[in-house]
Amino acid sequence: MSALDGRVALVTGGSSGIGRAAALRLAAHGASVAVHGIDTAEAEAVADELRAAGAEAIGLAGHIGDAEVANDAVRATVETFGRLDTLVAAAGIQRYGDVVETTEAVWDEVFDVNVKGVFLAVKAAAPHLRESDGGSVVIVASVQGSAAQSDVVAYSAGKGALLALTRALAVDEARHGVRVNSVSPGSVDTPMLRSSAALLSDGTDAGVEGVLANWGTAHALGRIAKAEEVGEVIAFLAGPGASFMTGADVVVDGGLLARLPAPMPSKED
Repeated sequence: MSALDGRVALVTGGSSGIGRAAALRLAAHGASVAVHGIDTAEAEAVADELRAAGAEAIGLAGHIGDAEVANDAVRATVETFGRLDTLVAAAGIQRYGDVVETTEAVWDEVFDVNVKGVFLAVKAAAPHLRESDGGSVVIVASVQGSAAQSDVVAYSAGKGALLALTRALAVDEARHGVRVNSVSPGSVDTPMLRSSAALLSDGTDAGVEGVLANWGTAHALGRIAKAEEVGEVIAFLAGPGASFMTGADVVVDGGLLARLPAPMPSKED
């Protein structure tokens, strides 16, 4: 038997990037998966991919920052599969700007998805997770909740809020037998990261690859992550192997935060 046989997971932001990778890894470990995204066709495409691999899956869509959408996603998951054991909150957007450049509308847009969307998804899922024998939540945060690049004031603030939310939820839900953890990835090869790289380059494939390679050098391992590498950690946190982990933030950053930026002479010099 696989670690997640008989378990049911709902993945918000599951139609792309880290969310999609998490859905694939959860299904590979035996879970039935509800894939939730902003676009119906994209969510259904990932669900089709899971079904083609032999998993049970459905596709769902809507703006996760809307309480009715979050409630409907949970309701559809439970009606389809009969239960809900794991919520992976991976929906997120990136916007750039310092505090002067960032408009109130942009700030609200980022927090509506990246923070409120997680709150609403957990709020809707919690009654069902409490009924599970080992319910779990995995929140996709970021290293930018602990450190920041320049010009990401809204994004970094939102990810920091998710780290605090993870701890608060873990404390509250422990008495109900529900574990809550987060993952903080570094740079991960996703459509969102590639869109960011395109903004900072000439937009050509070569230009994007050059920016991604440059970002990779900041990580001790010398590269950016593959989405499935983060997805595998999420699947672990969702499963029985992490049964005594709650309130934790698991950094999946290839040594990005471990490395001091002060330059040292090369050993080859």
